[in-house]
Amino acid sequence: MSDAAARLADLRNAIARAAKAASRDPEGVQLIAVSKGRSAEAIEALIEAGQRDFGENRVQEVAAKWPELRRRHPDVRLHMIGSLQSNKAEEAAGLFDVIHSLDRASLLQAMVKAEWHGPTYVQVNIGDEAQKGGIAIAELPTFLDKVRDAGINLAGLMAIPPSEVEASPYFALLAKLARRHDVTGLSMGMSSDFTSAVMLGATTVRVGSALFEETG
Repeated sequence: MSDAAARLADLRNAIARAAKAASRDPEGVQLIAVSKGRSAEAIEALIEAGQRDFGENRVQEVAAKWPELRRRHPDVRLHMIGSLQSNKAEEAAGLFDVIHSLDRASLLQAMVKAEWHGPTYVQVNIGDEAQKGGIAIAELPTFLDKVRDAGINLAGLMAIPPSEVEASPYFALLAKLARRHDVTGLSMGMSSDFTSAVMLGATTVRVGSALFEETG
């Protein structure tokens, strides 16, 4: 077994244990390998180990790095997990399969103009942090109505809890908001807290450092 395959197996086992502890089916949790800043060779090692979903946060990096990888592996799915500029929406629509960071009305309009039809997560500013993107909790009902009225394929909610604090209360809050607004998908949890996220209902987790060789 390659190093990449061993890391992937360890991570999938950790997800499965967390899911079972919460009486959930592990198959209900999608793993996104966060490949931003990683080489094509490192990514391909994970593809060969069986990973198919990858997360990137810059349109330019995807345009430069992924065309050849996708030519060789057409079943790979790319997820936009970073902040997306409205003027990059059309380009993103041609590069990504899923967008996790719809966070404002101007971007919604740009995605509609770009005829984006892929699964889309609305990003919530779950910790009310001025420096982070995301819809304020109080504005979420109105914004979700706008997303649905626009014909966007609403897959769920995404959030990144404040750093250096316990993430679980924020995951629980996002899950509560999803239930309240009849949304099923929960994109939450990263390398340091994905097990808590899974136990609190995450349907998608985004993990980078645990899957790739450390650099530097």
